[in-house]
Amino acid sequence: MNVQKKPQILLIVSMFIFGTIGLFVKYAPLSSGEIALYRAILAIIVIGIYLLVTKSKLEFRTLKKHFPLLLISGIAMGINWILLFEAYKYTSVSIATLSYYFAPTIVMIVSTFLFKEKLTKKQIVCFIGSTIGLVLITGITNTDSNNLIGIILGLGAALFYATVILLNKFIKGVRGVNRTFLQFVSSCF
Repeated sequence: MNVQKKPQILLIVSMFIFGTIGLFVKYAPLSSGEIALYRAILAIIVIGIYLLVTKSKLEFRTLKKHFPLLLISGIAMGINWILLFEAYKYTSVSIATLSYYFAPTIVMIVSTFLFKEKLTKKQIVCFIGSTIGLVLITGITNTDSNNLIGIILGLGAALFYATVILLNKFIKGVRGVNRTFLQFVSSCF
């Protein structure tokens, strides 16, 4: 296989796997909490094997410094999954996913307060457009209570996903694989 094509193929495979999770969760005879727990355990095993095979070490000194943020972000990740998986059960996979992908918009808005970032005119237009688009596409004004519950759960998942993204901005000097491993461990709580 061409070495230059390998990252592209891995990206396609990972997106395919992520894209099927909604259908899997919607029809799995397990609770959202169980699915989130099994997902975290599987990730811990896979990343743990990777760390062993590559002889990578956990940087305990750096990890100790950021432990509270890693713990909180891991717990937020677990809550994020549970809410998203519940959203799949109340509304369609597409509507739950669209609600979930409102997370970058939340990050953009919160960053203006948390990091004192200025919103550009383009960002404001994008915020207004994405909000209107979310309302129109999801049918949030629809009177079907299950649909509304699913959208609210999806937006709740987006809020916790945005929390993970924002907390990761404060975790400096920790290799991504180490951060991810510990976040998966703490998501089990």
